[in-house]
Amino acid sequence: MRGRLADNGQLAEVGMAGGVITSVAPVKQGPEVWLAPGLVDLQVNGYGGHDVNSGSVGPQDIAAMVEALWRRGTTTLCPTIITGPAERMTESLHAVARARAEDALVAHSVPCAHVEGPAISSEDGPRGAHPLEHVRGPDLGELDRWQEASGDLVGIVTLAPERPGAVAYISELNRRGIVAAIGHTAATPAQVRQAADAGARLSTHLGNGSHAQLPRLDNYLWEQLADDRLWASFIFDGHHLPPAAMRAMVRAKGMRRSLLVSDSVALAGSPPGLYRAPVGGTVRLHPDGKLVMEGTGFLAGSASDLLTGVANAVRLVGLGPADALSLASTNPAQLLGLGGPGGRGRLTVGHRADVAVLSWPPGAPAPTPVATVVAGRLVHADPRNEEVAQACEP
Repeated sequence: MRGRLADNGQLAEVGMAGGVITSVAPVKQGPEVWLAPGLVDLQVNGYGGHDVNSGSVGPQDIAAMVEALWRRGTTTLCPTIITGPAERMTESLHAVARARAEDALVAHSVPCAHVEGPAISSEDGPRGAHPLEHVRGPDLGELDRWQEASGDLVGIVTLAPERPGAVAYISELNRRGIVAAIGHTAATPAQVRQAADAGARLSTHLGNGSHAQLPRLDNYLWEQLADDRLWASFIFDGHHLPPAAMRAMVRAKGMRRSLLVSDSVALAGSPPGLYRAPVGGTVRLHPDGKLVMEGTGFLAGSASDLLTGVANAVRLVGLGPADALSLASTNPAQLLGLGGPGGRGRLTVGHRADVAVLSWPPGAPAPTPVATVVAGRLVHADPRNEEVAQACEP
């Protein structure tokens, strides 16, 4: 493939064989497209009409969602199962496992699943759109049932550290190599510190799933921002966080510990209107893309994908394209333990050949994905873009 490397703007040819990158060499001529690492999204509840949390979700729905996201430059994702009846959560995990078993490329794109809840705060605000009737405490027996249903696929668990038994649960997650994440919490600063002491590594969509009003200086947001042991994920869809908060939070956590997630739901890409959704019940999708629980001010997930977050990181936060793309590829891959040799999130020799080919002319508000490569296979190419043929060679 030929184009400009996203990290330095240099025209280059990227060679691939056997699913890995074999060479990266400068060239004098090439199409004006950007070659970026495939995006890595740690929080995908659904997309394109496919819902991970539907009571009827099957492996075909998971595969279709993965393929739809390939067309948006996302090559790695964590299907996210939220708080719900124990049986439904287990069935969703089983559907993800079956989808991986039936398609090797889907298995490559889905290295693990993210379980968000059910051990979260029961308070309005921190609970977000999670159904109150299914909020419950952390249970290692339930974790074992998740892993049995999915073949040890759970790789991230988001919970509130103030729940009784949460600190011991976090310690066990850490021992098993599962990323313990703080989220949907009403914790005191001391409880946040205890969670980090026990091995918590991530703050899930920091700034969201929280109270509308907090003590000015002594609260769980400041504590998570200040703790260098915690990475932080952010939803940059233009609705979850105002631009000033976006800029301040990335500066506080630093570029090395910040990452973007979409938090997309099945309604992402749908026309505005009133919908009935498994997450949030009756929800309204506004013309500007804001998705809320009807009759409340609470957000019901995001109707945007990860590439929109990259565009907003440039447009609203002021990051350069290379930094914005790293927050959505290199950093999340590192958090998952996929950033080393043979991993993903970088266009360097020896890494997996996951590539997003983007058209992003100067002044354009957002990049347009024109081709996507997953494990060395071209899975998407926009026939309307004349530069695709120049970028991709057999």
